[in-house]
Amino acid sequence: MKTIIKKPLMAAEKATEMMKNGTYTFEVDRKATKVEIREAVEKRFDVKVRSVKTLVCRGRVTKQRLKPRYWKKAYVSLKDGEQIKIFDTGAN
Repeated sequence: MKTIIKKPLMAAEKATEMMKNGTYTFEVDRKATKVEIREAVEKRFDVKVRSVKTLVCRGRVTKQRLKPRYWKKAYVSLKDGEQIKIFDTGAN
């Protein structure tokens, strides 16, 4: 069984602003589909997902000229009234 959700992304100001509107960002497995991401979020956090948007991000090239690390980001929008407790910052 592969791990679909690798980690939540909450560092940026934009991500914090999006959480107030019910959209959460995750780093996910590059081979995961939108349906798999939806099912994983619903099962893991016990919420209802409205939509999933994904994009593949390109990593930075280092001085050693190594191949950049590509990774996949998912924007998960929840239905009205739903929220993920792990992201709750306490500021409403």
